[in-house]
Amino acid sequence: MDELLQKYIAGNASEKESQRIMEWLREDEQHLREYKRQRKLYDITLWQTKSPVDIQQEKKDPLRRVLDVIVRIAAVIVFTVATTYFYTHHVLQDKEENMQTVVVPAGQHAELYLADGTHVWLNSGSRLTFPGRFSKKVRHVELDGEGYFKVSSNIKQPFIVGTNRCNIRVLGTEFNVLAYEKDSIWETALLEGAVEILQKKSEVSLMKLKPGDMARLSKNQLTKEKIHTTDYFRWKEGLICFNDISLRDIMEKLKLYYDVNFVINNQQILDAHYTGKFRTHDGIEHVIRVLALNNKFTYIKDNESNTITIN
Repeated sequence: MDELLQKYIAGNASEKESQRIMEWLREDEQHLREYKRQRKLYDITLWQTKSPVDIQQEKKDPLRRVLDVIVRIAAVIVFTVATTYFYTHHVLQDKEENMQTVVVPAGQHAELYLADGTHVWLNSGSRLTFPGRFSKKVRHVELDGEGYFKVSSNIKQPFIVGTNRCNIRVLGTEFNVLAYEKDSIWETALLEGAVEILQKKSEVSLMKLKPGDMARLSKNQLTKEKIHTTDYFRWKEGLICFNDISLRDIMEKLKLYYDVNFVINNQQILDAHYTGKFRTHDGIEHVIRVLALNNKFTYIKDNESNTITIN
């Protein structure tokens, strides 16, 4: 399988071989991890940066390939990381449903344009599933993770972001969605336009947001509050920002962003609060090292199990 996987990553696999790889990736999460590992070793950028205009032109081409998803490295990484650092992501295609999935590895983020020109940023550990071509009635995507959307306005073709807890319906707007399936917190923050939060199955309207509003769903309670700081969205620039956040909540964020496990032997530190900013690409150990200095704890990292023990 290693030889076939390398062939697939290099873009030399046949249609039958590609289908075999996709089935293999779906079988086991460990297979996905192995793909990510080998992808990191492959020194190449597969995707060419294009503008929304380019994408609109490609939509008119009947021979346009289903895999024409445009993904590029976020600018902060290009400007601040040496050429030996390589951005990695991968795209899976379900040919039966004509769907595509972009998966962002831990510690990285992705930027892409959808077929309608909608601009999307995806945070670490996120997964976005969308059709190769949107239907004429609705533009529907599915998000597991955190995404920032600039949606192209089209009254006749509303844009819907489906998540594990609720759906979000928009006509044309700019908003952030935090909806990791493995996290108990669900949030939507609106910068421009208007969005409507819908119940997942019945699509009953639960709440409407205006610019500057943030909706939060926790313990089955949906509440609305104001956006307190624009640092909330700076993950798009490759920054992790904490503003008077407890270490308990910080650890939960780090689990999501870096796909790491924590064993906390020193429970007293969890209620301490911290304010600061980190670059995503600096890595989990840099973040923990700074937190340890500020909060006087020690830690041990087991690379094999990807576990950090806090003492």
